[in-house]
Amino acid sequence: MIRSRLTWLDALRGYAAAVVALFHLSPQVIGLDRHMAIFRHFDFGRYGVLLFFLVSGYVIPMSLERHGSLRRFWIGRVFRIYPAYLLAIGAGLLLAAVGWQRLHRTLHTDTTASVLGHATMLQDLLGLRGVVRPFWTLSYEMTFYLIVAGLFAWRWHRASAWWAGGLALVVLLAGRGLPDGLFPGSTVTAVVLTVVLGSSLILYLRGPARVAGVLGLAMILLPLLNGQPTRWASAGSSSGAVLMLAVMFAGTVVYRAQHRQIGRWAAVAALTLVLVATGINSWLLNGTDLVRGSAVATAVAGSFAVAFLLRHRAVPSFLTWLGVVSFSVYLLHMPVLVVVTRLLPGRPVAIGAAFVAGTLAAAWMAYHLVERPGQRLGRRVQHYLDDRFGPDTPVIPATTEGGTPSTGSFGMQRESV
Repeated sequence: MIRSRLTWLDALRGYAAAVVALFHLSPQVIGLDRHMAIFRHFDFGRYGVLLFFLVSGYVIPMSLERHGSLRRFWIGRVFRIYPAYLLAIGAGLLLAAVGWQRLHRTLHTDTTASVLGHATMLQDLLGLRGVVRPFWTLSYEMTFYLIVAGLFAWRWHRASAWWAGGLALVVLLAGRGLPDGLFPGSTVTAVVLTVVLGSSLILYLRGPARVAGVLGLAMILLPLLNGQPTRWASAGSSSGAVLMLAVMFAGTVVYRAQHRQIGRWAAVAALTLVLVATGINSWLLNGTDLVRGSAVATAVAGSFAVAFLLRHRAVPSFLTWLGVVSFSVYLLHMPVLVVVTRLLPGRPVAIGAAFVAGTLAAAWMAYHLVERPGQRLGRRVQHYLDDRFGPDTPVIPATTEGGTPSTGSFGMQRESV
């Protein structure tokens, strides 16, 4: 058992990673018919993803406030997530090359857009599929990072309740009227987004940060007006895409309310709006899934609330370890599933056991051989930039409030970047 201020977040993240991985394993073990029977009543995949998003919303602003430096934040982000992400892309391409899995058609029909979409992690908001299917959630993580960094650049970072509640109101009042694919074809949009992201990173490294902040804040237009540009996107609608950002901002609201940076009633109002919007969005759009949507929303809120209330209790060490390696669990569990189903066809018990063991082993190796070296390289890059351009001027005063989390939404391993 481990006890610290932040291990509850590790445990929650490790649990969410396990839920998503087991959701994808389920058809192979219990059969597709039983899997779909459960799915029609409760979507465990959506539950796990929204729980990830809620935790991400809590952690990312806390990390930014700890450093007060947007340069440090973005270097930490890039070297925290891209090494494992590139490893997962390589694994997916290798499996496709040996004929064990088929790449989605969009990677062939929209190759340029797909390459740029993978480079920016924004492929799902371009209506494209990733080499590895779970990549779609990274599009919303990246959009959230850009928006939150923009808020910090302009010192509007404590307006979390307005963002969470405002986005939820958009879903509730205007969701059906939002265009799902307003922007031009995927290649044109991909080029524009690559320029926006690249320019933002350069400006955050050298300044002026407020110009980058404008670009970051403008990213809200992507899910708002282009949340479902093709049927291959995962949100289902622009309303659904906006909702995912609202859930992340809800996590930020919890953090700010906890540290008395916003009023209690403002936090309650914002969180209630997000909860209601999450529960009834599908019903508002098509008149279905009211019970299932409400059940998922309630389960996500309840799981986070229970973990938050128990945050001072000791946490099982396995769950904290699982949280540390959860990013690799999330990225690599599908390639592992492809391999074990190929090697053990028609043997559900063996597939389940091999999947669990293989995913944990792959995540452990990826964390130690890829993620941690990537973080060390990020620290060297940070020192190099400090020597070359001088220390980054903090956008806000740095704080140690809430502990010393990582700059990532996956894994609370302590970092100096």
